[in-house]
Parts: sequence; C-alpha cells; structure tokens
Amino acid sequence: MFTDHYELTMLQAALHSGAAHRRSVFEAFARRLPDGRRYGVVGGTGRLLEGIEQFSFGAAELDFLARNQVVNDETLAWLADFRFSGNIFGYAEGDAYFPNSPLLIVESSFAEACILETYILSVLNHDSAIASAASRMVGAAGGRPCIEMGSRRTQEESAVAASRAAIIAGFDSTSNLECGLRYGVRTVGTAAHSFTLLHDTEREAFAAQLSSLGIGTTLLVDTYDVPTAVRTAVELAGPGLGAVRLDSGDLVTQAREVRDLLDSLGNTATRITVTSDLDEYAIAALASAPVDSYGIGTSLVTGSGAPTASLVYKLVSREDDGGTFIPVAKSAKNKASVGGRKYALRRRDTAGRATAEIVGIGHRPQDDGDDRPLIVQFMADGVLAPGWTGPEGVRRAAERHRDSMAELPAASLRLQRGEAVIATEFETS
Repeated sequence: MFTDHYELTMLQAALHSGAAHRRSVFEAFARRLPDGRRYGVVGGTGRLLEGIEQFSFGAAELDFLARNQVVNDETLAWLADFRFSGNIFGYAEGDAYFPNSPLLIVESSFAEACILETYILSVLNHDSAIASAASRMVGAAGGRPCIEMGSRRTQEESAVAASRAAIIAGFDSTSNLECGLRYGVRTVGTAAHSFTLLHDTEREAFAAQLSSLGIGTTLLVDTYDVPTAVRTAVELAGPGLGAVRLDSGDLVTQAREVRDLLDSLGNTATRITVTSDLDEYAIAALASAPVDSYGIGTSLVTGSGAPTASLVYKLVSREDDGGTFIPVAKSAKNKASVGGRKYALRRRDTAGRATAEIVGIGHRPQDDGDDRPLIVQFMADGVLAPGWTGPEGVRRAAERHRDSMAELPAASLRLQRGEAVIATEFETS
C-alpha cells in the first residue's frame, strides 16, 4: 500500500483497455541536480529491492480497496496475485550520478511497473538526497570521522533510512540502533546534557559516567563552564580520557582553547568531538580547528537544503501491437524526457579520471578502454541477485561510493555553487 491511489486507477483502466500487459520500460532519473550541487549519490537501492521482493497485497489491503471502491473486482483479483516478475537494472548504490543518469530501469508489464512508481520514488528520492548531502559533508571533513546522529529530527523509519544512506556515503558510525540492528553498522553514543543536569554536580555526573562506561568514554563539557568541566574531566579520568564533546558556542575558538587546555594537563591523546547543527559549510569552517570528529544531525537528515533528489519515473519504451519496442517520451515544456531504453558508462581519461557521463539510447555506448559501465542488473524475472541488500549491500555500496568519488574531478569537492562536475552526453547510435 506504499503507493498512490492513481497508480491503481491507472492499472484498472489499463486492464480494461488490454494495454496493462504490454511490455514496458520505465526509468528513474533526475532532470537536474539540486541548485548549485556538482554531483548526486545514489541511495536507497538496497532498501528498495528489499521492499519490492516483499511487495504484495494481503487480505487487509484488498479489503480496504474493495470497501472504499478504489478499484473494481477484476483489478482486485489481479492485485491478489501480484508479485513483481520483471527485470530491474540501474546504477550501483553509492555511485555518483548526474542530470539524466538512468538511476533505475524497470522492465516488465506496464501493470507491474506502474504500481511500483510511488514506492520507487519515495525510497530513492529520500535516500539519494541524504546520501548526496552526507557525501558533501564527508568531503568537507577531509578524513575526520563523521557520526550520524539525526534520528530525533525526522520520522522514525526515515531516521533508519537516513542513517543507512549516511554510512553508504562515508559516515563512520551512527547513533541509530535500529540501523545497527538491520544493517550491521557501528553505533555510538554516550550522554546528553540531561544526564549532567540529573546529578547534583557536574563532577558527580562525570564520575558516574566514567565508572559505568570507562575512561574511554566521551564527556559532554559545555553544560556549564567549559574550562572547569575539562579540568574536572581530566582530574577524574586522567590522561586516558577518550574524548570531550562541544555542543554550543563558537566551536572554532572553543576547540582551540580546549585543545590547549587538554594538552597543558597532559591529555594529548584525548579527542575533541563537536556537534551543534553542523552542515558541510560549518564543517569546512572547522577545518583549521583541532577537531577530531563531527556529530551531524538535523542538516544531514533533511538533505542540507535539498530534502529530495527530485527524481522522476517515466515510461520511456513500450511494445506496440506487433510486439516491437518503440521509444516514448513526454514533451511538455520544462518536463521533457528522452525516450528509449538507456545504457550508460562513465568516460574516463587514461589516468582513470571521469570526463563525461555517456548515455546510449537503445544501445550500449562503445567503451574506449578506460571507461566504466554503470548499469548492473539487480533482479531477473523477479528474482533478486545476491549481494545488493542487507548488511552486505551497505558495505558494497560504501565501497562503490569511495571508488566513485576517487574517479571524479577534484572540483566535485568544492562547496561553492556550480554546475555538474561532468556533463551528460546522449549517444543515439
């Protein structure tokens, strides 16, 4: 039922006309990147495939549709037997994408592809937006670990999806336990200001945390006075104190002052973690500060100003009455699409650096020897290929992202507004 009402009314009308069973090719793509962004990151493919494998209509769903007269009896009978039986191709999760990149290609009957539209777009739009923002943050961090901690700033299932997307894009860990459970990623966390306020003194709070969690824990030192808290933390934990966290104020100045204080007290190995509504620009501004890691929440789970990837899902090819596939495309102003089944590769120079996105219409572009094919098959006749879902899928996607970023031009890491770092070129023959 993660679909829109009109998907099912289209299905009913197509069943009535007989066109529902025509073999069709649908494609998910973005006409443009979010304003000023230089690349996007594919996120959510593994989650999507998990969902499509389980996508079905049970008794409760069918009863709801019948009771509310959403569709007729013929359509209800078709839905009762639905299991996706087509083919799905696309960019590997974690890969970079650009305007008009064919991120996902669905080959099936019109009926099967149609009812998946909303589900496909809701997953890919959300997760790709988060992965794209996370990738920019990781780039701005310059090798310092980023921790995902935005669960309290979004809906509970979106929080799991956002955490997963952040890990794929290079985040080191997450505070979200459900993501850890489902996908085997590392979870971290210590204490909030409420823990300090619960105790009569900051000293008592720190002592309790150290006694329970060990001296390798991270102490939050800005509930009251930061220098006093740092001295108390060092007095109680000694040089083995794991880290201190700063969550407010002028983080650049405070980080420098805290680093100097820790070093003067002999805690040269104690790390500094900063939080407080960080985004990629704030992280970049902290590059010169003695910060060891970043905790990132609100800006991450809202896409850092681009909460959707603006992907669309369009019919690009279908069978005619004679069984021949013909390209079809929408031609409305500002929303035109390019018809025909797509194939794609990333053109690279002899040094392995990406120079263009080549999209072949109806054929596979010619690899000149240094290029990388981008389209892989995820499902064949409704059967999911191994390795794309669950914990293995997350690990695989994170590796794909690292490799993809390594091949992009250096300009991809710039935070200044600009065009896509490589152009998309259509090849018709």
